[in-house]
Amino acid sequence: MNTYDLISALKIKQQIGQLPNVISSISHNSRQVTDNSLFICISGFTVDGHKFVTEAIENGATCIVAEREIDIDTNKAALIIVPDTNKAIATLAATFYNHPSHALTLYGVTGTNGKTTVTTIIKHLLTQNGLSAALIGTNGFQINEDIYSSSNNTTSDILTNQHLLSESKNQGVTHVAMEVSSHGLEQGRLWGIDFSVATFTNLSHEHLDYHGSMEEYAATKVQLFSSLSIQPNKQKFAILNRDDSWYDFFQKRTPVQIVSYGIHEEADFRATGIKYHKDGTTFELLTPEGNYRVQTKLMGEFNVYNILAAIATVYTKESIPLKKLVKSIEFTPSPPGRMEKLENDGGRHIYIDYAHTPDALTKAINSLLPFKQNKLIVVVGTGGDRDKSIRPLLAIAASVADYVILTINDPRHEDPNKILQDLEKGMLHHQYACIADRKLAIREAINRSSPDDIILIAGKGKEPYQIIKNKKVAHNDATIALECSKELFPNI
Repeated sequence: MNTYDLISALKIKQQIGQLPNVISSISHNSRQVTDNSLFICISGFTVDGHKFVTEAIENGATCIVAEREIDIDTNKAALIIVPDTNKAIATLAATFYNHPSHALTLYGVTGTNGKTTVTTIIKHLLTQNGLSAALIGTNGFQINEDIYSSSNNTTSDILTNQHLLSESKNQGVTHVAMEVSSHGLEQGRLWGIDFSVATFTNLSHEHLDYHGSMEEYAATKVQLFSSLSIQPNKQKFAILNRDDSWYDFFQKRTPVQIVSYGIHEEADFRATGIKYHKDGTTFELLTPEGNYRVQTKLMGEFNVYNILAAIATVYTKESIPLKKLVKSIEFTPSPPGRMEKLENDGGRHIYIDYAHTPDALTKAINSLLPFKQNKLIVVVGTGGDRDKSIRPLLAIAASVADYVILTINDPRHEDPNKILQDLEKGMLHHQYACIADRKLAIREAINRSSPDDIILIAGKGKEPYQIIKNKKVAHNDATIALECSKELFPNI
């Protein structure tokens, strides 16, 4: 791309050296720089990109964007100084990829729990009704039925997001469902992205080590909604959970038309007559356009909310007949690692779920209790170097189970024993064990079980690794659970 076109919208304080004529790529990672790249220095929580300029130039960068003057060889690269590189990278990314969100119908889904399931259902409803749709979130990047990549974050960095939106547009996609995290909003990973619809699932205790309080957490989440009117080139909507205690907070800060959904409060899209079955859920959907009987393979009240959110979102924007949307729900699969039941030869009912907050864990457990014939065993853990206040709350939630195994999701740099001690403070009975090794914890749960027991393995979902210190070590809860079941009960 022409360099002058690329930087035209930047607020430039100073330019040192001769700019190259063309920029072939943009990067904030010096190791990913190639010839004729623009390298932008981002100061993160642990790493300052200004320290890696020399490496970037050695790898081929011909233009550097920074917040301060750096001693570089201007014969090899030009230096552009801006007030804020976080804002600059959003401008550069949108310009480089030619503002792809302007040409797409983009659904942003935020909340503590349910983002992955709601975006998955939205994409399913769209593709089942003849629209080409992509999905960006925790489970990676998908276009229609093709999975292209996995993701390390719920919301990727701004360069990746703009690239994925551009790739979607180039492949003929017209609609994109995107998970939006509070970290992504706070860190500007969505600046310059034009959402058509914003959907709110719920808000409960999470990430308070980062945000400080629930009020600050909510204030970050609501940015997705308050910003809907910034680019008024599309008709925009907000879809809000009427039953959530933070509904009024979001409603007062949303400048576009609001559509509500819920179960207990009066809402535009409401579920009544809910019945839970071993193989799914049925309920009556009440809407402004009439009432519909919904049948789904998804379990639990929380999935009724997820379905309501998705139907309200798609119908409000697309006006696809509700009869068709309800029929599509019947065939909606559960996302991998979200209340995923594992078929096994041991006669156990084993479920894998991503629940890693007290609210999500409570909801997952409550969805299984009506079908408990024998014992309920829960494996629950939490991560190191993260919000410590959540640890005893997770154990309190898990104490509903007959037996609990406390373990660790991703220890990172923290002492595993300290994590277990914090979890243990919340246990309300003595039927539990502390096993730091997650694989051994899963094995113990299956070994301790009897036929018809329910085993819930919570915290990591489909994640394919554990983070131990700085390394990602291969680990998948479902794979381990099936291996242990086969090993422990080979003749069943």
